[in-house]
Amino acid sequence: MRTYFVISQIIYVLCFVPWVLIWGISFMGFDSGISGAAIALVSVIGVYPLVTIACAIMAWVFYKKRKRAAVIVNSIPLLWVLGIGVPVLALNLS
Repeated sequence: MRTYFVISQIIYVLCFVPWVLIWGISFMGFDSGISGAAIALVSVIGVYPLVTIACAIMAWVFYKKRKRAAVIVNSIPLLWVLGIGVPVLALNLS
């Protein structure tokens, strides 16, 4: 399980590089003016590093006593990786 945590967290850190580009592009949502959808988009994309760091810390804290909770918490950043990464990758490959 320790290997799973280390590998998954390395993947999350490697996703910081494309995250910077996607986060910068997300501000184009404000091109037509300030809207709730644009604010939500930038906010959801912008909190990825905070969520990743918080979940990594919590997963290692839970690791000793609550292994299942640690795995679930460690998988939360995967929502961003799959939710943003898969559509962006699909659009770039098509």
